[in-house]
Formats: sequence, C-alpha cells, structure tokens
Amino acid sequence: LQKQFGFEYQTLVDGEVILHLYNRGGIEQTASMLDGVFSFILLDTANRKVFLARDTYGVRPLFKVLTDDGFLGVCSEAKGLINLKHSTSLCSKVEPFLPGHYEVLDLKPSGKVASVEIVKFHSYKDEPLHAACDTVETLPSGFDLETVKSNIRILFENAVRKRLMAHRRIGCLLSGGLDSSLVAAVLLKLMKEINVSYPLQTFAIGMENSPDLLAARKVAAHIGSEHHEVIFNSEEGIQAIEEVIFSLETYDITTVRASIGMYLVSKYIRKKTDSVVIFSGEGSDELTQGYIYFHKAPSPEEAAEESERLLKELYLFDVLRADRTTAAHGLELRVPFLDHRFTSYYLSLPAELRIPKNGIEKYLLRQSFEDSNLLPKEILWRPKEAFSDGIASVKKSWFSILQDYIDQQVDDLLLEKAAEKYPFNPPKTKESYYYRQIFEKHYPGRSNWLPHYWMPRWVKATDPSARTLKHYKSATQE
Repeated sequence: LQKQFGFEYQTLVDGEVILHLYNRGGIEQTASMLDGVFSFILLDTANRKVFLARDTYGVRPLFKVLTDDGFLGVCSEAKGLINLKHSTSLCSKVEPFLPGHYEVLDLKPSGKVASVEIVKFHSYKDEPLHAACDTVETLPSGFDLETVKSNIRILFENAVRKRLMAHRRIGCLLSGGLDSSLVAAVLLKLMKEINVSYPLQTFAIGMENSPDLLAARKVAAHIGSEHHEVIFNSEEGIQAIEEVIFSLETYDITTVRASIGMYLVSKYIRKKTDSVVIFSGEGSDELTQGYIYFHKAPSPEEAAEESERLLKELYLFDVLRADRTTAAHGLELRVPFLDHRFTSYYLSLPAELRIPKNGIEKYLLRQSFEDSNLLPKEILWRPKEAFSDGIASVKKSWFSILQDYIDQQVDDLLLEKAAEKYPFNPPKTKESYYYRQIFEKHYPGRSNWLPHYWMPRWVKATDPSARTLKHYKSATQE
C-alpha cells in the first residue's frame, strides 16, 4: 500500500497505514484495502466522527458497549468492558463487533456518540478490493482440475509468503494434521528462499504417545524444523480449565476442550523460546469442509452453504480459541488459510469440487499438494483427528478424561435443574454444566455472548467430538 499510493510513513508501526488510507479515501476504502487481520477504532476530531472496524473473519477480537445516552466503550476483550463505571446506571450490552463490518458514529461536542450506520465492507465470497495491489499475477480461469490445483498452490503459498513480514521470531504450531503440516511445510520452504537467519521452531502438544505427537514428529523430520514437544498430563489439563475459560470468555464445549492444549503450548512457547509470531492452520476445516460430518451432507450445495455458515461463525469458535489462547501469552497468531484471496477463490469453485471424496475430507486440498513433495504421503492423506482428541492417547480421548473428572464434580441433581438455573443455552451434560458454572462466576449474566453451542450438522450428535460419530469409528479402527 505504501508503494502503491506513495504514503510517507513517520513510524514503523504497521497501524500507521490506516491513517493514510483514511485520509486518502475514507473509511470504506480503508477497511477494504487492509489485507490481513485487524480491529481498530479511529477518531476523526476535525469531522467529529468515530469509526470502528474489524477484519473479515474476526481473527482479531473487538467488543463494544454503547449506552442509550451515547457512552461508548471499546476493547479487544469483553472483560475490559463489563465493569465500566459510568454516570448512568450501566447495565448495557457488551457485544462482539461483527467481523467484516465498519461502523460510523457521530461525535457530539459533549463527547457522547450516536451510531449512524454499520456497513458490511467485505463478503468472503467476493475477491477483496486489495487484490489489485497483490503480487500474484492474474490467475488462469476455468475449473479444469489441473488449473484449479495449480491456483490453490499459488494462492496458498502467497498467503504464507505475505505473512512472513515480522520483526520478531516466527514459529509454527504443528499438530501433525493436514492443515498445520501444510502451513509448516510451506512456511519452512519460503523461509529458506528468503534466507531467514534462524531455524523454524515447530510446536506440538499432547499426552504421552498421542497420535498428534507421533504425526507431528514425522512432519518435523520431513521438513527439517527445530521441533519442540510439549507433553502434559490430565491433571495439568484439568487445572488449566478455569484460566482458559477466563481467557476465552466462552463456555462452548468443544472450544473449551480444544483450547486447553493450545493454551498450554502457547504458555510453553512464551516461557521457553523466543518465537512470538505463530503460524497456525485455523480456518481450513471450515473453508475446505474438513469436519467429519461433511461426509453426511445431503448435497454438494448444502455442504457449500454449511462451509459458509462455519466461516461466518469462526469468530465465536475456532478463531476465538486460537486468538485468545495465544494472545493470553503475548503471542501473535497468523492464519494463512483465512487469507482473503485464498478463501474467495476456494469458495468460488463449483460445490461439487469441494466435497469429501472416496471417504476422505478436504480431498481437493490434499490433491492440490500431492506432487509437491512438501509432506509425507501418509500425512497428506491423514484422516481428520479432532484437535481436542488428537492430543490424547488412542486408548482414552481427552474429552473422556475431562468427563470422568467432571462426573465427580457435578451432582446429578444440579444437572436436572440446569435448565431452570440457566434457561439460555441450558447445559445438557455435566461437562457443559461445569464450564458454564466457571463462566458465570467470571461473567455473570453474560451467557448471550455465545448464541449457540458448536455442533455437527446432519448427524444425531449429542456431543461435539468427532470421536463419537459413526464415520469416525470406522476410519480409525485399524
């Protein structure tokens, strides 16, 4: 953008570009031209305006509170707003600011504000406005398989390349699943090309002999990263639950489960290494239909719709987990799978191309990298392992370990009366009751931050874990 428009920067702060863009073309162009993740508040005192904006997928958090009498509070975490003291009685709603939107507010002489409009500036199916400034040449159009595979590789590599700008050391989370492995492999390849002076550190977490640890070890050996394994036991995992819920600001079952491993690995990275900018595979399952229940989609069109729904809600679930667990330890998350150009291209492909094939989810993505030699074949075609399960041993899932512990903590009678005590999103299991209790302790009466629990579609699921689905059992019994 600096080159494109000839901006003269006065600092090295990446956020400075926002001021220049706004000055040049107003708020709509500012939000639309930013390629990456952001949330910001911009104060234009000359024109008495206030603007809020948040990136397309809400990778960066933003919460706001606006009272009837025009008092505005904004924070990157909801916990910063719940105890605001203000002259009027403040029982106002703290809510997440919607991803992909900007808001215009009038600033009154009294310092109060009034909302003028909230505008959606980018829909993830549309090619982003900033594609015009991109270094990638115009890609060949048409949907023949070789063209599509080549375009996927070019755009994904570009998504990783542009995220290499960093003043701090880059590291990568590596679960040994397809998504994080692809990110790590492409990242390492590009770091070599630009002669980065340090080795890439990759980080895996799990309990002794967990499938994730073994798979991640294979990938690290193949790509040649400096690999770190973080081994935790059930007690450490259980002890972290309250801290994790406090950081996350949610009581969603699958989010809490999967966050514990990510929180502990982030804690390790912060304490034991100097890697700060952390790459990760988030967003791929939603975009490329990686969840196991996609096998049950009634039609390719319905699968495509579900994929979009999941992307729209990422900021409530997976992206919330990934941002909050890393940021809690001062790390900066980067998620190449949610690159705007990559996602808009992938979503533009015919629905038929994107569905699971031959019993394998993310078939198209795997196929696209098949001849690249980036990853061992068995990793490229490794079936989906739910993150909250892959970190435990095959004998006993992490969610079973949690449930066994919680069983002792929550009385049957409490669960029976759960719907009376918590009429909104009532907990249906002891595990969800336990998380809800901790959430209510820290954020009483704020249960509406989570509109609904994350659950698979098209299957009669009573638990969000993939390990409870029939398809999964057949795929993992060897």
